[in-house]
Amino acid sequence: MTFHYCLSLCLLIALEREPGEWRDGCQMVAIFARDVDSHLEIPEQDQKLYASHLNAALDQHSLELDHSQFVLLVDRNSFVQTVFVYWISESQEYVFIGAAPVSTGKPGRFDYSETPLGVFAHSIDNPDYRALGTKNELGIRGYGVKGMRVYDFGWVETRLGWGAPRQGLIRLQMHATDPDHLERFLGTARSKGCVRIPASLNTLIDRYGLLDADYEKALQEGHRPFVLLASRNPTPWSGRYLVVVDSGRTEPPAWSNRSTTK
Repeated sequence: MTFHYCLSLCLLIALEREPGEWRDGCQMVAIFARDVDSHLEIPEQDQKLYASHLNAALDQHSLELDHSQFVLLVDRNSFVQTVFVYWISESQEYVFIGAAPVSTGKPGRFDYSETPLGVFAHSIDNPDYRALGTKNELGIRGYGVKGMRVYDFGWVETRLGWGAPRQGLIRLQMHATDPDHLERFLGTARSKGCVRIPASLNTLIDRYGLLDADYEKALQEGHRPFVLLASRNPTPWSGRYLVVVDSGRTEPPAWSNRSTTK
């Protein structure tokens, strides 16, 4: 595993329009900076550190990526609560694309569990769907505004967060959250076990197909998954993996959203 740091001038200039031609995954650096409104500024040292965490997790699960692709890494550590996007090239270079605050599981009350550690495949066997934008009895839109994509990773075993200590199954999803009441809390552990992400990041992953390798394959085979937008502009490097780790940090890093979130 090698680490590549995109510093060329063309990548530091925000793009004014959609790429007419995809050259490599580094193009996503400027798009991420332009489109993800809550992105975090991660120093190069920590970009390399989390690339190492990602590499170790893939190795632990004996995963050898068969093509260049995007991968999402979540650090569920209570002091971090961040998602990191990487592009892994054909030569196994890990290119840091961007990072944003998330919320993962906060055990302690009924129906709240840990977000499980591991490598989780985004498969068409567990079809995604789109938020209806409806509010619950507290006026909360749990999946965010209407149309936000809910990324489904299927039933996964984890530590249940109430009652006697035990393992159980949760439906692991990654999704947006209520923009008026909950998005400002991203950067702290608050979910029932799913991964909550900013709406702008949800849209970027959706529009550019960062985790849509299985959906792209379905398209090539003549299918048309209903969840895919007509306006999407997928790159040639769609991936399928969400990786969750715990870095073991004992205090918030200077760049995190954790110390400033109220």
